[in-house]
Amino acid sequence: MYISATNAIAGRRVLHRIGKIEAASSWHAANGGQLQANWRELILRDLVRKAEEFDADAIIEVDYATDGAIPVDESGVKLTRVLATGYAVKLSCAA
Repeated sequence: MYISATNAIAGRRVLHRIGKIEAASSWHAANGGQLQANWRELILRDLVRKAEEFDADAIIEVDYATDGAIPVDESGVKLTRVLATGYAVKLSCAA
């Protein structure tokens, strides 16, 4: 599976976009809470799994953003997570 932050894959041509996909990290405290050490790997693995469900060859325009903060009433702590988005695409056989 090819993965790119841009709208292209080096040496390949995007034939068509299948659709937008997203994956998220686990929730963590919004104010200085530590993410899992391998959060990016886990999110990318989930994005790849979702792209494979659509028989995609690549994921392009991969981007990361914080997915807001939600309060947890019992503790008063606000939680946030990292959301990754991208487009599952089919590639042509030739560049």
